[in-house]
Amino acid sequence: MKIQKYDAVVVGSGPNGLAAAITLAQKNLSVLIVEAKATVGGGMRSAELTLPGFVHDICSAIHPLASGSPFFRTLPLDRFGLEFIEPPASLAHPFDDGTAVLLRRSIEETAAAFGSDKEIYRQIFAPLAENWTPLADDILAPLGIPQHPLLMARFGLKALQSARGFAERNFQESRAQAVFAGCAAHSMIPLENLSTAAFGLVLNTLAHSVGWNFPRGGTQKIADALADYFISIGGAIEVNHTVENIAELDFADVVLFDLTPQQILKIAGNRLSESFRRRLSRFQYGSGVFKMDFALNSPIPWRDAECSRAATVHLGGTMAEIASAERLNARGTTADNPFVLVAQTSLFDDSRAPAGQHTAWAYCHVPNDSPVDMSEIIENQIERFAPGFRDCILAKKTFSPRDLENYNANYIGGDINGGAAILSQIFTRPVAKIDPYALPAKGLYICSSSTPPGGGVHGMCGFHAAQSVLRNEKQFRGRI
Repeated sequence: MKIQKYDAVVVGSGPNGLAAAITLAQKNLSVLIVEAKATVGGGMRSAELTLPGFVHDICSAIHPLASGSPFFRTLPLDRFGLEFIEPPASLAHPFDDGTAVLLRRSIEETAAAFGSDKEIYRQIFAPLAENWTPLADDILAPLGIPQHPLLMARFGLKALQSARGFAERNFQESRAQAVFAGCAAHSMIPLENLSTAAFGLVLNTLAHSVGWNFPRGGTQKIADALADYFISIGGAIEVNHTVENIAELDFADVVLFDLTPQQILKIAGNRLSESFRRRLSRFQYGSGVFKMDFALNSPIPWRDAECSRAATVHLGGTMAEIASAERLNARGTTADNPFVLVAQTSLFDDSRAPAGQHTAWAYCHVPNDSPVDMSEIIENQIERFAPGFRDCILAKKTFSPRDLENYNANYIGGDINGGAAILSQIFTRPVAKIDPYALPAKGLYICSSSTPPGGGVHGMCGFHAAQSVLRNEKQFRGRI
């Protein structure tokens, strides 16, 4: 690396690293991103993993939080080739009786499938969807005085509940309970835990406010657009550089880590106090994932054809079944009928596969660093709702939790969320601190999903970390 002076170096180029770098570069600071891999993106990468011409998303595939991000919506990413596709429905949730429920942009159309729960569903989600833009400013932020206190109070009273308790108190019928549970299970923790309702509320709300969208051409397009915009405003990127020691970056006034606590301790632990190192080492990582990519000779043959109207399909049956699977993961046991998430983007994006053929992306939650091969179990769960699925498979590739960590060092034990989303770590990531982004060492910050508001392709951890830099670093104040 050619050494020159930079105001800031960002280690890692995931959505948060790119967001932090962009925020600082917008203030005319000189910023370098250092990325260990050959391409930028972190969890936002796409590649031909199975057969030539089949484009797969390596980690994240569907991006309602990118569409609904308060920071990303301020950027002209469309000018840099980013185009989001919104399928006719955000989500399909099939059941064993051969029918499915769809989450659509229209709350009325969605609620119509919930029978006697129709009115309560509308009462819960209509106000949230109508107010997503102001709510997002507070939900996707560190703990503090909310910008919209009344809205946030109404949301918070619901969000702090357990997903299972919330669903049982509000919905009488199994379908609404199951759909809400599937959205809440994105938390990757037991649905009986407090605050898991927040995940169901946010994801359901996004379905009605912005849609569960995805980028044409693959998730890599989000990373490429962010990187190209960053370069256009004066930023610099160096790839194929793994930072081993903080001393390598002494040419910069400030260093921001788009990394998890475990990696920061290895790289910069010698600049942190012993007491803070102990606190950081107690950071809890969450469940892992076992992922599969499929090249298919036809669309997935869902029993209910309505499932082909959504890019995302939740496979878990009832709320009780989904809750059981997530409890088992937390106890270190893999489920025989896990909650499986399926993405079928090629139904709506013909750039993902050769004409007439398709891709599918699927994963289930497993205990952290689980060595169990879940490929047959995932295929069984898809086959349960789409008989004949196996006959469609041309090729497939699996990623165990260890494979995912080898691909992206932030995925400790296959944890793709940067740490367990338990109540004690939602706003106090990585430790309980007034400013969660500033490390107690001169010029060091953390900007990854191990900080508030946590996992997801929204860039808000990086944005808020950069705001912390701009508040704390006095040497920059006369220049911005």
